[in-house]
Amino acid sequence: MRVTVLGGGSWGTALAWLLAGKGFPVHLWCRDAEQAAAMARDRVNARYLPDLSLPDPVAPTANLEAALAGAGLVVVAVPTRAVRVTLQLLPGRAPETSPVVLAAKGLERESGLRLSEVAADELGAGAPVAVLSGPNLSGEVVRGVPTATVIASASEAVARELRETFGTPAFRVYTNADLPGVELGGALKNPIAVAAGISDGLGFGENTKAALLTRGLAEMIRLGTAAGGRAATFSGLSGLGDLLATSHSPLSRNYRLGLALGRGASLDHALESLRQTAEGVPTTDAACRLAARLEVEVPILTALRGVLFQAMPVREAVTALLARPYRDEDQQD
Repeated sequence: MRVTVLGGGSWGTALAWLLAGKGFPVHLWCRDAEQAAAMARDRVNARYLPDLSLPDPVAPTANLEAALAGAGLVVVAVPTRAVRVTLQLLPGRAPETSPVVLAAKGLERESGLRLSEVAADELGAGAPVAVLSGPNLSGEVVRGVPTATVIASASEAVARELRETFGTPAFRVYTNADLPGVELGGALKNPIAVAAGISDGLGFGENTKAALLTRGLAEMIRLGTAAGGRAATFSGLSGLGDLLATSHSPLSRNYRLGLALGRGASLDHALESLRQTAEGVPTTDAACRLAARLEVEVPILTALRGVLFQAMPVREAVTALLARPYRDEDQQD
């Protein structure tokens, strides 16, 4: 089977490496022709994973038609903001029976749609679509450290087929029938990870971070279940698992962004220094819009939105959160 991975960032490159290691010929499509040429020549993604040598089965290219020719599997690993426009390039270029795996984690900012819903818009409701989510830091995956992930699809057969495709002795794959929950868990943990980085950047302790992550998970569950997910899913790999990894690791872009903000950097400077997409920023706005539409209280996300988009000082946001009226822990807000 030929595989096409769309997206030459760190995650797309890591997935191309993983699938090539199983013997699949992989076309790794990059929008930037210069980047694709350099990767093909030097056999390394110098921009995102400079320590990883690309295996021979990985063929970087900027030619989309050539990349998709004969593909039995298409993996979409572009940033969330680019998913719709990338999917619009697919009709007529790839076989309709080829599964499409969405590897980005976010919500479409303007519409608040989950990415599988974006895919249904662009590819049709019956397209074989799945999502891949979990605590999957690219730098650790390509080091071959033990990792677990979850694949969700409306089709159990598609999910089980993809479990065999992606699974390796070091990359353990679970399936989950709760497509909305898996997508929302992977998306909503990113803003909470930004908040965790801010907490560390401010010099707060483990008490603060534990409380933040616990209450952040409560918000994820409230909003996620209101939007169609199952509560149990948020205790799984795409929820709690990904939240823990993303909120602690220096490999996490969202955590590093928050850390810079907590240390006093402006959002523009922090994003510029990161040089990669931090999905937690646009997802914060999309999640707050979704929460307003569903009438769900999300105080941490709301405070973070104030910091990211309304120039609220981070310490002022912390003060506002702590000044909220006392509640029973099991109250909805």
